Amino acid sequence: MTDTRSPAYGKVDHDYARELATTDPAADGPVWMVNLMCYHQIAQYADGNDGDTSGRDADDRYAPVDVLDDIGAEVVFLADVEDQLLGDAPTWDRVGIVKYPTRRSFIDMQSRPDFRERHVHKEAGMAATIVMGCQPIGSPQDRVDPEQLPDWADVPHPPTGDDGPVTVIHVIRFHPGAAEIDMVEYQNHAANSAVPHGVRIDGWFGVEGTIVGDGRQWDQVRLNTFPSKAAFMAVALDPERLQAQKKHREPAMADTYTMILRASINRLAGNT
Repeated sequence: MTDTRSPAYGKVDHDYARELATTDPAADGPVWMVNLMCYHQIAQYADGNDGDTSGRDADDRYAPVDVLDDIGAEVVFLADVEDQLLGDAPTWDRVGIVKYPTRRSFIDMQSRPDFRERHVHKEAGMAATIVMGCQPIGSPQDRVDPEQLPDWADVPHPPTGDDGPVTVIHVIRFHPGAAEIDMVEYQNHAANSAVPHGVRIDGWFGVEGTIVGDGRQWDQVRLNTFPSKAAFMAVALDPERLQAQKKHREPAMADTYTMILRASINRLAGNT
């Protein structure tokens, strides 16, 4: 990122920005930028606002879809936050994930005039954001034959017109070493117990850096989709799972955001 100043909505990690910009082209490749977004209720334009433009509307004006198309990037996930189950302020409004063809392409985009001229809308609309550069990692579902996964029509809580699919996102910072010990024990149990309810692991990611945020560093982002919110609740309240969570998951995590999302775009399964 060429501007050394941090925007009002977060702090830029210039060390990670340099890593993105200087990655050896021979070693460069796709990066998934996970965005957590919290909006001003009313957009805060420097030249004033008549109150008709919400922070969300301003961010929609900013959305550089044509620029992303031009550089070969793709919005692979976009969702509204329905419930924030875990995590302190801010309360997030939306989650988006953009897959860039290379790390360098993300940095080069920042200096494009057609991108920079829209930034006034992001500044006006965004109260806070966390943007994490991520790489896919393995999950327990990698060991499951896709043909053995139950059809959503056959699970106890299938999707309905009133309760369609939900995606649950976990943004996690682990205690040192806990990802390889306690969290592995928990996720192995969770994978076995959740499959009957039709969970699909859309994507698990390791965080290689937080380009914009509040100074905290994160380790993983996990996105799991359930056929319905009722299905998620059945999994979350399973007594054996709760016991495993208390024994392994809670001691493993130093910090987290867990949110229930309703996705308007979800192309993660074919893009990781």
